[in-house]
Formats: sequence, structure tokens, C-alpha cells
Amino acid sequence: MIPEHKIQEVLERVDLVGLISRHVDLKKAGREWKACCPFHQEKTPSFYVVPEKRFYFCHGCRASGDAVSFVQRYLGKTFLDAVRDLARELGVDLEAEQDPSMRERQQIKEATDQAAEHFRAMLWQQDEGRSARAYIASRGVSEETAMAFGLGWAPLEWASLTERFQKLGMLEWAAKAGLVLKRNSGDGYYDFFRSRVMVPIRAPEGRPIAFGGRLIGADEGPKYLNSRESRLYNKSETLFGMDQSRDEIRKRKAAVLVEGYFDAIGLHQVGVRHAVALCSTNLTAGHMQVLKRAEARELILLLDGDSAGLAAVERLSGPLLAAGATARVALLPQGDDPDTFARREGQEGVERLLEGAHPLTSHLFASLLPEGKAASFEEKMAALERLKPVVGQVPVGLVRATLFSAVAEHFGWRPADVEAALRSKVPLPKPASGDAPPSSPNRPAPPLEKPPPALECFYVGAVLKEPRLMARDTFRVCDELSHMGLRMALAHATSGHGANDALFESSEAVKRGIESALRQLPSEPVPLEAAFLSICREIMVRRIDERLVYIKRATEQTPGAFDLTEETRQLLAERVELLALKKRVLEELKPASSGTKAPMQPV
Repeated sequence: MIPEHKIQEVLERVDLVGLISRHVDLKKAGREWKACCPFHQEKTPSFYVVPEKRFYFCHGCRASGDAVSFVQRYLGKTFLDAVRDLARELGVDLEAEQDPSMRERQQIKEATDQAAEHFRAMLWQQDEGRSARAYIASRGVSEETAMAFGLGWAPLEWASLTERFQKLGMLEWAAKAGLVLKRNSGDGYYDFFRSRVMVPIRAPEGRPIAFGGRLIGADEGPKYLNSRESRLYNKSETLFGMDQSRDEIRKRKAAVLVEGYFDAIGLHQVGVRHAVALCSTNLTAGHMQVLKRAEARELILLLDGDSAGLAAVERLSGPLLAAGATARVALLPQGDDPDTFARREGQEGVERLLEGAHPLTSHLFASLLPEGKAASFEEKMAALERLKPVVGQVPVGLVRATLFSAVAEHFGWRPADVEAALRSKVPLPKPASGDAPPSSPNRPAPPLEKPPPALECFYVGAVLKEPRLMARDTFRVCDELSHMGLRMALAHATSGHGANDALFESSEAVKRGIESALRQLPSEPVPLEAAFLSICREIMVRRIDERLVYIKRATEQTPGAFDLTEETRQLLAERVELLALKKRVLEELKPASSGTKAPMQPV
């Protein structure tokens, strides 16, 4: 992906008049240039180039845009090829400005896609995947659920996946992804995952970025084995099952957190579809950001009722309290895990358990000091020691002060004494691993990205929902998009990569904008098309109105009609054409279903 600020540099440096004049006979017209339009047959010039604004437009066929869109339209180039051609001509080095890891990230992505397909195919082979299918069935996972989560099988052979990558010429890429390892002696590679049921770990957009493998039918190796971190996969910013649960989390405004992949899969199968699982033992600020983007306002910890489950509450309390998150704890009966409980009790049983979950601090205090004020001095001191690492993760402020007061109330001590005791050995909060590293002179902070306009997000979101809507864009509104990040996402999606891949490649700001639009757009084809036409109409009308305002300001100080300059006459003629164009836009883009409006809410 080309950085947005480099595309802007290309547009700022290109001589738009010089570029277009290679193909069109432009004539000076005041501060603008005009010609017969190269995109349709006409005898009277209605094609204008405005160097000051860096755009062109035609009043006849409504063609408009910037230098990139001109190259796209006139020379039949794709968006990315048009940018690259202009950059090469201008001497703008796009490759130098890309993140050095971008190429490696792309290679890992393609290798991970290949591995996911290989594992999936192995699982459903009649003989090869029989033992894996038997294990999956023993966990109560149906074929439909297994397919939905993309489960697979890594055979016991040492080089099953390696041979596939060798044939594809992608061995080095697979090694970067941690899918194959170099042999200790001699040449060649061998498979990292062997004799394991494979669980793809996916990004929220649905693309596989890593794997978890459960050992079966062999004695060598750990019971569970996960992909190592890579340019594509950061376990401190990834929650398993987010691709399947995102819509339900938004609907309920809550998420259920479990610790195992099959626990999350089992909950989904019985209908608890807002369950996600950690890909590590720790909960980080990165995980909280993922949940925040999915609009989760509450997190319910569904944990085993044994000592390990109680220890997990203590381990997860610090990050949750530090984030100021609303959290509750639901403990399973002794001997149960979420998977087995869900199979036995079904969705209703799980929902009852979740409804009875206790607030995090109440559960924490009760487990650390069950007798509360009546506990002995020694018991209170032991509980206080266990609280120190929890409090140590909470930054100074209102949450921390309130926590001290709540501890004091439960212990029956004075808040000042509790605060002094907890502060005595409380470590300073460390930055979460998911936090971005600070900028330095050797690594300057990247340019701040301009937030995408809400209306343009709705346009791109509608096309991602239904690509065929592009054919209804008779006024080429796609060329009117001002945000380069959105234009990149649109180009990626319409070049055959699909909506999920376009979101996967987008920046966080663009991703948030498009996802917000997707949630608000209608799902049914007819209302979606009506909304799309409304969006196109609104964008075009806004562009026309902006130009009309400019013309008004430029001509309002003109003298009488007999003293008009040539430039003023052209502007007034353009105003008449724009008003006619606005009328056509309002008529031609009138939705077939009256009363259906685009959801023009801020993103």
C-alpha cells in the first residue's frame, strides 16, 4: 500500500495543466484552462482545468477529478498504476517512503493464506484427516462450525507444508511466517506444525494471520502450539474469534472473554456469539482497543471455577482496572470449562451464568479476603500482598483513588493506611506491549492521517457491501473522493481483492470510518441502492455548491454588465452550466424508493 502522504505529494508536485495538455489542446481562460472534453464528443468547449484547485471538470459529461483520476480515465490505468506512473515521472520515491517491513508483511500474508488453505484441505481429506475430524467431533464441534472457523489439520509428516511452499517458490516467505523451520543439519526446511488440529487466528476482517495447533495422535511436543509473532501477527493486539463475534458484540455492547480457542468455538456453536479468546495469557491495552473499536462497553470473564480460574481473575484485573473497563466475572462449576458447560447446558444455561456474573472488584475482594473485615490481620496482609501487582498497573488518578477506598471498605481499614501500604512497593506502571513506541530522531513519527469524511465513507462502504453499485455511479463520484485512504481502499476492493482485504490493508482511521458506515447502511439490496444514490447525489451537489460559492465570491465585485472581463463572463457561463448540472444530478440520482435516505451520521 502506498502511504497517503506520498500520494498527496504526487498531486501537489504534478503540473496538471502540463499533464492534460499532452492529450488535450488546452486554451487559457482567465485563471483556468479550457478545451473540448477528451471523454465525450462535443463542439463547444466545456472541459475546464483549474490549476489553483488541482482538478479538472467537464460540464457536459460530468467528468472530474485530479491528476491521478485523469490518468486512470484517459489511459485506462488502475488507481495504483496511475499513482506509480506519476511518481516515477516526478521523481517521487514511493518505495523509500514505505515501511521497510511492508514487503515482508505482504509475503507473510500470502504464505499464511496458503497455509490456511493447505490445513483446511488436509482436514477434509477422506483418510488423511480422519483422526483430526474424530477429535473435533469429540469436542462437540459440528462440521458446519468447523468450516466457519476454518479448522484444519497439519499431518504428522515432516514436510507436508514445506513441499507445497517449495513448489510455489515461497519457502523463504513461509520461514518468515514461522510456518517452516530451517533444518539444524543439512539444507532444507521442515514443517513447524505437525500432527495438530489447526485453528486459524484471524484479523477482525476475517483474514488468517496466525495459527494455534492442538497436538493429537503424537507424544512429541507441547499440547498447544501457537504461531510466533510476525509483521502480520501481534498476540497482544489480537483476540481469537473477533471476526465471528464482531457483529454480535456491537449488537449486545458486550463481549465474553474465555482463555481457550475451543472454549470460544463451543460457545459460538450453542449461540453465544459474542465470545472471544485470548491468544496469550495476558490482557493488554491493545486487546482493550480491539474491543473498544467493536463498541464493547462491558467485558464478562467466563473462567474455570478452579484455582486456575481464580488466578486468572487476579491476572486480568490489573489491565481491566487500568483501562477503566466495566467488567464482571462468571465462574463455572468445579471441573467445567466453557466448552463442556456450553455443550451440557446449552445457550440458556450459559446466558443464565452470564446474567449472574459479579462485578470485577466485588469478585476480586471476595476471593482474596472471603471474610472481609472479620479476617485476621495475617490474612489481610497476605491479601494485600496479592493486590499489589494489581494496583501497580492502575495509573494515578480517580480510578486508583476509588480502588484504594473500596479496598479499605472491604478490609475495615482507613483508606490512608491502605494507600500507604499499597504504595510502599507498588511498581510504576509499564507501557503495554500493544502501545506504539515513542518517536525518536532516528524514527520520526508518521504524519497524522486526516480523518475521512463521513459521506465518502458511506460511498466506499456501500460499494464494499455491493460492488455492482459502481455501475450506478453515472456521475463518477468515485473521482470526487477527496480522502486518499478511502480511494486506496476502493481501488483495492474493486481490483478483485474483496471488501475484507480492503479493510485489512486500510489504516486505522479509514478502517473505523468504513466500519461505522457499514453498520449504518441498509443490508437489503433495494434500500442499499437507494441509499447509495442518495450518497452520490449528496457528494455531487456539495461539490457543485462549493464551486458555485467560489464563482459567487469571484464575481460579486464585478462592475456593470458592459464592463465584464472575459474571465468573469466565463465564470458566469460556468455558473449557468453548474446550475443545469445540479438539476440533472438531483433528477437522475433520485432514488427509486422514495423515503429511503442515506444514514448521514458522523463517523
